[in-house]
Amino acid sequence: MGTNEDREAGVHALPITVDYGGRELTITPTLVETERGLILIDVGPEGAVEAVRTHLRSLGYELEDVWLVLLTHHDGDHAGGLTDLLEHVDAVVATHREEAPYVTGKRDPIKGDGDRYPPASVDLELTGGVRIPTLAGPMEVVDTPGHAPGHVSLYFPEGDLLLAGDALVADGDGDEPLSGPKPEFTPDMDRALESVADLAALEVEHVVCFHGGYVDSGNERIRAIAAGRDE
Repeated sequence: MGTNEDREAGVHALPITVDYGGRELTITPTLVETERGLILIDVGPEGAVEAVRTHLRSLGYELEDVWLVLLTHHDGDHAGGLTDLLEHVDAVVATHREEAPYVTGKRDPIKGDGDRYPPASVDLELTGGVRIPTLAGPMEVVDTPGHAPGHVSLYFPEGDLLLAGDALVADGDGDEPLSGPKPEFTPDMDRALESVADLAALEVEHVVCFHGGYVDSGNERIRAIAAGRDE
């Protein structure tokens, strides 16, 4: 897993603290290096772009080096800052085809009080199984619906690394650092747990969650969550 001191891995978690919905929230967009430039996995809410810029500069990059923004899903804490980002970069925007209407404004976000973030265009609609070349090896799109209709996670088989989005979380207070999606924010919990079971079938040793960041945990813990042993 890349850090500010170790760029060779090609994947960098970018933990930032933002104000979201009147509360302080720590989130983890992720940066992936490719031969073509940078991929940003999730942007964060409105107001997050400057913190992302600061992280990129600490790695020797600028926002303008981002060529692809990949949204794991349309929730405002992931996609709210997209329009702001696109004022600074000429980047391709990709998300699952089930998520695209929520990002573009054709549909209102499933969660929230109707006060949505500014809509943005989606250039590329993804499906599970798509692989994108990166400096960390191929990055595979994995369908993980439940938390959102077209939620996706990203898997790096060469590094046994999973970018879970909100399919898993790592910000709990319990003994286990990794847990399943939060029921209060997950419209289809049964489908979300089926998605966790799908993730358990992958060879995973390390996970980055949007909520909670990097966790040195993998298959055994993910299988336990899928089986309902989430304590």
